[in-house]
Amino acid sequence: MRSNLLARIDLRGGALPEGGALRDLLPRAEFDVEAALEKVRPICEAVHHRGTAALIDYAERFDGVKLEQVRVPAAALAAALQQLDPAVREALEESIRRARTVHRAQRRKDHTTQVVPGGSVTEKWVPVQRVGLYAPGGRSVYPSSVVMNVVPAQEAGVESIALASPPQKEFDGLPHPTILAACALLGVDEVYAAGGAQAVAMFAYGTEECAPANMVTGPGNVWVAAAKRYFTGRIGIDTEAGPTEIAILADASADPAHVAADLISQAEHDPLAAAVLVTDSVELADAVERELEPQIAATKHVEDRIVPALSGRQSAIVLVDGVEEGLRVVDAYGAEHLEIQTVDAPAVANRVRNAGAIFVGPWAPVSLGDYCAGSNHVLPTGGCACHSSGLSVQSFLRGIHIVDYTRDALADVTHHVVTLAEAEDLPAHGAAVKARFVGGEQDERSVGGEQDERSVGGAQDKHSGWKVPGQ
Repeated sequence: MRSNLLARIDLRGGALPEGGALRDLLPRAEFDVEAALEKVRPICEAVHHRGTAALIDYAERFDGVKLEQVRVPAAALAAALQQLDPAVREALEESIRRARTVHRAQRRKDHTTQVVPGGSVTEKWVPVQRVGLYAPGGRSVYPSSVVMNVVPAQEAGVESIALASPPQKEFDGLPHPTILAACALLGVDEVYAAGGAQAVAMFAYGTEECAPANMVTGPGNVWVAAAKRYFTGRIGIDTEAGPTEIAILADASADPAHVAADLISQAEHDPLAAAVLVTDSVELADAVERELEPQIAATKHVEDRIVPALSGRQSAIVLVDGVEEGLRVVDAYGAEHLEIQTVDAPAVANRVRNAGAIFVGPWAPVSLGDYCAGSNHVLPTGGCACHSSGLSVQSFLRGIHIVDYTRDALADVTHHVVTLAEAEDLPAHGAAVKARFVGGEQDERSVGGEQDERSVGGAQDKHSGWKVPGQ
């Protein structure tokens, strides 16, 4: 077994650079969505023009299976659930229960703000009508991703939910049976054997079998990310998910066995997975490296995933002068998953600004969040946590403002509207308000045919030459 898998980046002994300069010093996987975009373009357009026939052709070309139809029969979903290992079913049911507990509490309520007497703005939250969810199927099977996508969509009140996952040669062209069983547990009966960019295109354009969706969410490889970018504007997306990543901010109090295990747990996803330890303790760094060897030797996926991931340019041990400097580093990195294993970890975690999800202390490993914490594991990668959130109920909701003003409430603010419209050289905007008063009925507040200075016959506006209420 190789030693010293992780490179070291020493940021001790001087002031840390600011902003982008600090980010540029930190490891990151190469993930060229732009280059992939040109390769997925013809795939997406083939699905646009040929529909199901294109999906069947791509299943044979990319997945080695010959499909007769892309939609999974209801009988296959029922059979998958019936044949599911009882222990796996129990674990999935608990994962679903905890996810529902957390996500149900996220649902926003409509709220009305009384801006002025007679004038209100209501923010109404409306779910998207139809979503297409993606569950990866490459090196591993991810029924947990089915849970993490479906539960928030259901709790948001989405009416129509469809899910796609790549066809598997060993399962007669169906998605992995555990994926199908998870769908059945969640009551999702519209499932498609489609993977990669072609699955995203199916949801974006629709086919003979699948109605188009308003939004597509779920993790995937670079081809899925590129297809999401291709369709941005036509459909909503969650994020262009890149390779998974973990950052651990740890001091000398951390248990090196825990830290090593958590780095390995993310490295086993993919050879591009990132594992970054940020610490002010050289002793901890050395101990973690010693722990890596026996732990890696005792697990699977060593040569094809774990060793390439830990030895790749995206993974490293970053040495800093203290926890304060470590906080600056992890904020600059913006990890998908961030563990805090320091003295007073809750207080340190509370100061973090940029992370997809934060795991506090020795008893909250990322693996817990992947399955049964109740949190969502569909999270921003590649530093996008500095501006984006993980998947939640809010991802599937749209806030709509409902503006309700009476005649008097509009009259009271008309002069401001007209002034701002003219300042922007948009006179028709002001005219749309003036049309409601000029030549109209006399203001109800006038007495005996004589209008007060807030009525239609009030003071003349010096800019427009017309008489406005309230001046």
